[in-house]
Amino acid sequence: MNNDERICSIALTLCPGIGHIGAKRLVDGIGSAAGVFSQRKKLPELLPGVSPTVVTALDNPAAFLRAEHEMEFVEKNRLTCLTLKDETYPSRLRECEDAPVVLFFKGHTDFNRLRVINMVGTRNATEYGKQFCVDFLRDLSSHYPDVLVVSGLAYGIDIHAHRAALTNNLSTVAVLAHGLDRIYPYVHRKTAIDMLDSGGLLTEFLTETNPDRHNFVSRNRIVAGMADATIVVESASKGGSLITADLAVDYHRDCFAVPGRTTDPLSMGCNQLIRDNKAALIQSADDFMQAMGWIAEEESAKHEGIQRSLFLELTGEEELVVGILTRLGDLHINVLVVESNIPVNRMAALLFELEMKGVVRALVGGVYHLLT
Repeated sequence: MNNDERICSIALTLCPGIGHIGAKRLVDGIGSAAGVFSQRKKLPELLPGVSPTVVTALDNPAAFLRAEHEMEFVEKNRLTCLTLKDETYPSRLRECEDAPVVLFFKGHTDFNRLRVINMVGTRNATEYGKQFCVDFLRDLSSHYPDVLVVSGLAYGIDIHAHRAALTNNLSTVAVLAHGLDRIYPYVHRKTAIDMLDSGGLLTEFLTETNPDRHNFVSRNRIVAGMADATIVVESASKGGSLITADLAVDYHRDCFAVPGRTTDPLSMGCNQLIRDNKAALIQSADDFMQAMGWIAEEESAKHEGIQRSLFLELTGEEELVVGILTRLGDLHINVLVVESNIPVNRMAALLFELEMKGVVRALVGGVYHLLT
């Protein structure tokens, strides 16, 4: 059996009857996809609840042949294959019980930066929605030029969010409902290519996968799960962006909606989210930053020049993080999450506070250094 974690992770997705949640539980329970296959017959003993049908499903040589074929495509086209074990895998997404056990990526970005948002909405965007994308990301970028903007490359709000991000030099990632052997819709190909230098294209789907309707529903959980906040700009009373919003709420992420006139069909979904207390109302980037509790960079400048004290007041959680960095040295945020057992979103907030207090400094690639 092939022990390559990437090939095993791909093969696991091809075993019938296991599904997203089942695959992640197996990997989490055993520690790796390779371990799931190598200990296949012992799984019912090692993981209570695993049925004999799962053991049978994992005996699947054809899945490995397909996985090996996929890896040939990945390597030939210089793509990145991310498994749950990789530090560069989106750590926020990893927290979700139905997170993909494998992702394919083309581009350059850090999924685990301090701030990640997604912007979604109708495919039939009005000038009102398009202008909101432009104004919102222009104003947000002036405060936080390192924000990652996630969307789905679809017509309407999605593509305008990507383009507004590029205009403001923000990294932006499109989550696709098909494999990386194609771009859909094709008319957005130029924008997709422009995104590769600072951002890129992300998918859980193998090559030769068509952009079928159910794939868009599946990809929405990635859009919601990998971000701190979901922003619905325009939506009818039904649609994919409302599914993304519901997923964000289920994942305990912040959700926001841009209000519109009660008579506008493409504002009905947003107004509905606000009415049902599923999303907070925002009208600008300032509203969003205030609701998220983000401190503007110009405010952080007030902290500069203040002499650091050995007797800074730290919370219990902050002291725990400082203690780990003191003991182990520079660490990636994902390692800090594991060592402290603090959720990644909370850890990101703690590290930001420690940066503002002059206790730690963020290095390249999500690594943090303790200042002495």
